[in-house]
Amino acid sequence: MAAQSKIPSFFLFGEPPRVAEGKFLHLEALDDRSRPNDWNIRPHAHADLNHVFHIAQGGGRMSADGKAVEFVAPCLLIAPARVVHGFVFEAETKGSVLTIADSYLRELVGREPAFEAVFQQAVALALSADHGAVQSLERLAKELTWAAPGHGAAVEAHLLTILVDVLRLRAHVDAPDTARPNTHAALVARFRERVEAGYRTNRALEAYASDLGVSVWTLGAACRSVASASPLSLVQDRKMLEARRALLYSNMTVAEIAYYLGFDDPAYFTRVFTKHAGISPRGFRDGAP
Repeated sequence: MAAQSKIPSFFLFGEPPRVAEGKFLHLEALDDRSRPNDWNIRPHAHADLNHVFHIAQGGGRMSADGKAVEFVAPCLLIAPARVVHGFVFEAETKGSVLTIADSYLRELVGREPAFEAVFQQAVALALSADHGAVQSLERLAKELTWAAPGHGAAVEAHLLTILVDVLRLRAHVDAPDTARPNTHAALVARFRERVEAGYRTNRALEAYASDLGVSVWTLGAACRSVASASPLSLVQDRKMLEARRALLYSNMTVAEIAYYLGFDDPAYFTRVFTKHAGISPRGFRDGAP
């Protein structure tokens, strides 16, 4: 039997995996799940759910694909779908967790391509206690508890306002990326979706470009404009991200990880990983906290 990654995967934390369909949207108090787990949420992933955490009081540490992100209230934490993330919260940390299905996010990105940047990577975003995003989250929480006339429109209006607020907060972190043309950003977003589905299959760059209906040159220009990297680098980055996840969160051997990621030769995988990470796979695993 083929080796498999052992990263815990949930629907919402602690719930068995299932597909989030349509316009799935969920908002709950932070301590609904953190308090019963003694304020420690072990690393896990969601296949198709994206999170916005509002930390109103307290603080802690978020781990995201092996990187530690310290945070203190008031702030927002962004945890994209498929990113392995976990938390160690200070006791009595207060806040809320907004969850949006990938299917719903894709629909909104189709209307406003700039929203692609909201869940580009895990990050902590500082904000004031009276920031508009806080008020929008409070209004959304109220709207989700009843079904008054115009309920659906009101829910989406508050959600769109929150996404715009996060987008603009992120602009201070990665303004060069958000300033790029939407046409390039949209193409790279579509490319990343296909890489996500095919990074273990060693697909040729020409096949990706053909799927996207563009030339290899056009795809390369978009990737260099938006991500400051070549398409092949983005594919390799995704492979190496999965390699780090497997080394941190699974009991697969280095050779098993190599084959799992489509390498024919574990020794070649070791050389590629070492060049990419600056440390050997065994050294990376042994040095993990």
